[in-house]
Amino acid sequence: MNHPLPADSPDLEAHLNALLDKLTTQQKVRLLSGDSAWSLPAEPAIGLRSIVMSDGPSGVRGVSMDDRDPSASLPSATAVASTWDLDLVDRLGALIAAEARAKNVDIVLGPTVNLHRTPRGGRHFEAFSEDPWLSGRIGAAYVAAVQAHGVGATAKHYVANDSETERLTVDARVDERTLREVYLAPFERMVVEGGAWLVMSSYNQVNGATMSANPLLREPLKDEWGFDGAVVSDWTAVRDTVESAASGQDLVMPGPDTPWGDALVEAIRAGKVDQAAVDDKALRLLRLAARVGALDSVAPVATPPAPWQHDDIRSLLRQVAADAMVLVHNDGVLPIAADTAPRLAVIGHHARRGRNQGGGSAMVFPETVVAPLEGLRERYGADHVTYAPGLVPSAELVPFERGSVTDPVTGGAGIRVRYLDPQGTPFAEEVFPSGRFGWLGDERLARTATLQITAHYTPDCTGRHRLGFAGIGRATFRIDDRVLSTGPIAADSDDVLQAILNPPSRAFDVELEAGRPVEITLEFQPDLPGGFPLARLALGTEDVFGTPAEELAQAEALAAAADIAIVIVGTTETIESEGFDRPTLALPEGQDELVRRVLAVNPRTVVVVNSGGPVLMPWLRDAPATLLTWFPGQEFGAALADVLSGDREPGGRIPTTWPAAEADVPVWQVEPVDGRLEYTEGIHVGYREWLRRNPTGGPAPAIPFGHGLGYTTWEIAKPAVETASDGSVTLTVDVTNTGSRRGKHVAQAYLSRTEPSAIDRPACWLAGYALVHAEPGATVTARIDIEPRSFEHWSTDEHAWIREPGTFSIRVGAGVAELGAAVDIPAPRD
Repeated sequence: MNHPLPADSPDLEAHLNALLDKLTTQQKVRLLSGDSAWSLPAEPAIGLRSIVMSDGPSGVRGVSMDDRDPSASLPSATAVASTWDLDLVDRLGALIAAEARAKNVDIVLGPTVNLHRTPRGGRHFEAFSEDPWLSGRIGAAYVAAVQAHGVGATAKHYVANDSETERLTVDARVDERTLREVYLAPFERMVVEGGAWLVMSSYNQVNGATMSANPLLREPLKDEWGFDGAVVSDWTAVRDTVESAASGQDLVMPGPDTPWGDALVEAIRAGKVDQAAVDDKALRLLRLAARVGALDSVAPVATPPAPWQHDDIRSLLRQVAADAMVLVHNDGVLPIAADTAPRLAVIGHHARRGRNQGGGSAMVFPETVVAPLEGLRERYGADHVTYAPGLVPSAELVPFERGSVTDPVTGGAGIRVRYLDPQGTPFAEEVFPSGRFGWLGDERLARTATLQITAHYTPDCTGRHRLGFAGIGRATFRIDDRVLSTGPIAADSDDVLQAILNPPSRAFDVELEAGRPVEITLEFQPDLPGGFPLARLALGTEDVFGTPAEELAQAEALAAAADIAIVIVGTTETIESEGFDRPTLALPEGQDELVRRVLAVNPRTVVVVNSGGPVLMPWLRDAPATLLTWFPGQEFGAALADVLSGDREPGGRIPTTWPAAEADVPVWQVEPVDGRLEYTEGIHVGYREWLRRNPTGGPAPAIPFGHGLGYTTWEIAKPAVETASDGSVTLTVDVTNTGSRRGKHVAQAYLSRTEPSAIDRPACWLAGYALVHAEPGATVTARIDIEPRSFEHWSTDEHAWIREPGTFSIRVGAGVAELGAAVDIPAPRD
């Protein structure tokens, strides 16, 4: 019996080439296109099984699009970046790998390292930071952590995919130096340091060439950086045969119908695509297969991780969510010790329905989500916490949660779904656990003319209820025998994916009696754009509110009677999502007024902002305390209670500048002009542009990059500098906890030029940092390593990284606006 070749064997490449030689051109080409929505094809002739992929930036969804296979919901990328903690990233990577293997997934499609070029970016929450160095450090740690357990990670979206408007066709015009120093830099780090096994090419064009056929796929990605993995397309991004196949694009998703296949075989025979290019792509696929354990003849690089226990998952996600929360301001109202038995008024719709994640393909479906109100009542006692929504939010259909409805056939929990063919004959049925339904690449959906969905709903109170559904297609909706709606429902977005992920909803007022069940029936003929079996539906309820005046008055009364008021405001997954950019940074209508009204009646008010990216906070200077939670994942409420009570410290530091007004935002425009989006700001992204404008009287941000408070105070001494022979610089700096409790601090180091430069430079740029944990009164000596690259710039004359002679200065502090004295150092020599 032949034993599998070790994955690190020096004979591996020869073995893979031998396997490649056994394949015909048709077999090689077949390996390069998806076999389904989520998988690549098997090839039994060489012992290759199918490779399965899954969306994975904030959890591993698997191949389903609903609650049938629940997933852990991790804090958003903005939250993870706010921790600045690579050890936590390592633990999250281990969890992601374990979740992937539990779902038979080989590759997760993440992390997203596109930059926060503008706070309007729809997928802002899904990427780490506005700073290329910080994004690359966290991204490389994420990649390495996932792959250490034998699961592939995918660096995406390569490159300049920083906004969603016209995302399929927009041409990002970016100069060479800006590409190298800003937008390519995080990918370089993930490839060179993280060892990424996959890179995903993006939808957009860069400088006139679509990224699925762009020269950047070869140079610098493969030729200069030595990337030996596979370039996978974003879903449906490849739209031609010859141009994309002749480029550095390796894999086309989804399948099985793609522009490659038979058309590529014909192009090879006609001499339009070199056989050698296809062989290289197929070899990269086999190398990937070896790494994830999909080849019988090669041992996987790591033993598959065991599934995590539920309590261990919750514990880690609770810790990360708390450590990511950023305390912007605090006049002493926080922390709120639970043993003092305070009376808390919790205000805001987000308190009851906290937002754990943003919208789009990054969404996962956790088994449970701890709402803020739930977490606070658990920590402080239900008798000490009152609640009011405070305003009437936009209508929102909330899918029935697990256990809230029953299957009419068995009486057990769940919702029955029957699949009917064009003749109206059922050919399959199943029970879904909740009112969320999703199909992607499901063959049954392709055969289905009608979905018949039924459930029994038992109201807990007598009176008016709102029940409804969401989807794109033709629907008939009934409560018992009463038809409430029938007819077609069209998409309300031009972006097909966005329309499917967030379909329009319909809800209806019905008078129900407490304890008396009713039967809800939805007969639905789904609209499948392009014939591809992709659809999402929902069946659920809308909250019933009083008038706006009544809701506001109740909130004011509760706040006035409480010792402390906690107002929770924020965005939703329909505001921050893949598929579109944000038209405004303002909070949804009524939320700012709600904050002002509560502040007016209770001087001890904490404002909690639950959003994935920056929002405007016109009341910020008036609030005694303001806490940012980001989209914090499934343990939102528990983590929030930990932070507000002081059981845990808010450990976050801002990874992206928050503006005070929309007019202050350096890069506002995301709408292309004649199909082009000009990156005219060049290398001055985020805080770099804020600093460049400040000497000329420019506006100050609401929250500067790197800022964040804890529950103690700190003092950072002047750093000592040591330059090594390899051009690296090491800082040692004493950091003292001058407060009364243990805490965390992030000592950040920024470089700047101290004398006139021959090139355009940022006012300063992040070059390193150190995490510090210390007891009260203790001093910790932190070490910050500064890489030689931090002193270099990209020369468009030499097309290389070079160092400008002269002097640089380095300053260390608690954020870009809180830096200490400068220490001058000469530019390191080669």
